[in-house]
Amino acid sequence: LPERERPFFCGSRRVHRWCYHDVMIRTTVSLDDETRDELRKVAAERGVSIAALIREGIEHALVSHRPKPKSIGVGASGHGDTARRAGDERPEPRAWR
Repeated sequence: LPERERPFFCGSRRVHRWCYHDVMIRTTVSLDDETRDELRKVAAERGVSIAALIREGIEHALVSHRPKPKSIGVGASGHGDTARRAGDERPEPRAWR
């Protein structure tokens, strides 16, 4: 199969591979000369376009992205010295009865 029709796997997950008939949005990426030259070499070795190689890298980054949990910071006190204050300010023990 041609490169654009082969399934793309990232780890064990199958990822959609962009094809020419898919809707694409053109964008600009700024690269230094060394990175551009390396991309050209890798693309030529694999027989794909530089754009396809960049899309593959972006797909990989999106698949492997793990968003920060929304629960982080829920119990934030707003004080930077909470541990010290907890040691200094002991609550009065409650009566047994």
